[in-house]
Amino acid sequence: MTRPHIVVVTRWREHYAEFSRYADHARNRVTYIATKVGLGSVPPTATDVWLVPATDDLGAVRAGVRALATRYGPPARIVALKEDDLLVGAQLREEWDCPGPRPADLLPFRDKLLMSSRIARHALPIDAFAPAPDRAAIRRFASQHGWPVVLKPAMSSASEGVRRLDGPGDLAEVEPATGPRLVQSFNPHPVYHVDGLFSGACLVRWRAARYLNTCLDFRCGAFLGSVEEDDPGLAAGIGRATLAFLRALTGQPTVFHLELFVSATGECRFLEVGARVGGGETALLWREVHGFDLAQRAFAIQCGAPMVDTIDPMAGHDVAGHLLVPAPAMRPCQVTASTSMLARIPGLYAEDVPPAGTIVPAADSYYEHVGGRFRFRAASTRAVAAAIAQTAAGYRVTAEPVYAAAASR
Repeated sequence: MTRPHIVVVTRWREHYAEFSRYADHARNRVTYIATKVGLGSVPPTATDVWLVPATDDLGAVRAGVRALATRYGPPARIVALKEDDLLVGAQLREEWDCPGPRPADLLPFRDKLLMSSRIARHALPIDAFAPAPDRAAIRRFASQHGWPVVLKPAMSSASEGVRRLDGPGDLAEVEPATGPRLVQSFNPHPVYHVDGLFSGACLVRWRAARYLNTCLDFRCGAFLGSVEEDDPGLAAGIGRATLAFLRALTGQPTVFHLELFVSATGECRFLEVGARVGGGETALLWREVHGFDLAQRAFAIQCGAPMVDTIDPMAGHDVAGHLLVPAPAMRPCQVTASTSMLARIPGLYAEDVPPAGTIVPAADSYYEHVGGRFRFRAASTRAVAAAIAQTAAGYRVTAEPVYAAAASR
């Protein structure tokens, strides 16, 4: 019982985080609270594993921590890196008096109403928004700001529950709210995302990337691509806006994934931000292309470790990008055919193509369990964008739905 007890909460099958490198599993008792799917990322050196149906279920995870604490002692650290699990981890750190961010630190990065209010309070550029408890509130907002509007839950991820409403006729399809939600003016400009590490005062490392399609498009069955921006002037403007947005929300070290609209003239308007590693292939791209482990920094921050990184403009790095192809049938589904794209597309250096027979589960890590994942690197934004488009046009995957019972095998 002399070795410190570290509890890690995970739902990832993919090794977006390399937990065995972040904590010495010989010098510490490292236990895991995971879903069945998440067992794929648990190292064989784990001291113990506690299974839960969902890692964002505070009651279930709390019970797991208590059970593990009776076996291995009170936790000295509690880590939960997935966006939907952030507040669970923060709440349990508070209850067990562990170092690291508390719920009050992370709420501005999870509650989109609070987040947007903070940005507006600092007079930073953001589109009009308001609470949307019912259809009448949405109608009032649209009468003032115009159609179309975007309706979204205040606390969700991967565009779950997000809807575009083009006019009053769409209100009939709006279900009663099951929790806080907000309505926003629709912004037609391209969406960029910025990923990196914020010291609490400055950007330590960061890269801006443009979405090819949008996360909402992906929910509706289109591919989702992303390519880093190599235009130094455009990137500099995005960096200045990112710094202002982050300073409005926190003064603490934070690994972040920020999304913003960028007009043709370079004007940046806030969309939303998470205090976590970006989704899709972001963690893998940063390790493989940029040689920097954002997940490791997020792990250290949740363990209360001090910020030790020096500022690096990341000049001279290859341009990175990724492509996600949605599951070809309602999940869970079984892949019937797929084709490798490696060695066929210049700039494509890694892929995760599910072979025939693979079950794509209806797991909560939405961008992980898809029809195909691809990673790119090249000397320019144009080259990466071309490679993504070529891969999206040429890739084929088919599947058929299966019963949930089969998907659990």
